[in-house]
Amino acid sequence: MLRSASMQMFRQVVRYSSTDANFTLEKSINRVQLLGRVGQDPVMRQVEGRNPVTIFSLATNEMWRTADGETTSTGEINQKTSWHRVSVFRPGLRDMAYQYIKRGSRVLVEGKLDYGEYMDKNQVRRQTTTIIADNILFLSDNDREST
Repeated sequence: MLRSASMQMFRQVVRYSSTDANFTLEKSINRVQLLGRVGQDPVMRQVEGRNPVTIFSLATNEMWRTADGETTSTGEINQKTSWHRVSVFRPGLRDMAYQYIKRGSRVLVEGKLDYGEYMDKNQVRRQTTTIIADNILFLSDNDREST
């Protein structure tokens, strides 16, 4: 009884039914959290007729140890760095990011993924992945900020 009632409530939260019997909208999630260091000082750009945007790159590291036999505590440590393009459109957050984020700053970025395409100067179609930031937590320690 309780399980069926909770499932019914869950379905109501996840789905939106329209007046059309064949059309149901379902909620989905597009959320990203990245913790890393800023690769370059932010830049603010504005295209004519559009709101300005602050853009910076963020590096995240993935580390793993290659197994040497059956023991996982020994072996070589490997690291892979991934670079992410972060765009900040929200007016207050955009200005704070531009003013306070510096190269090497440690930040936690929360937002969503956005995909796009453009033509480069050689007329080759390029694809981009951008994180649209909704929230940024400034986590830098004083040692890094002074350099």
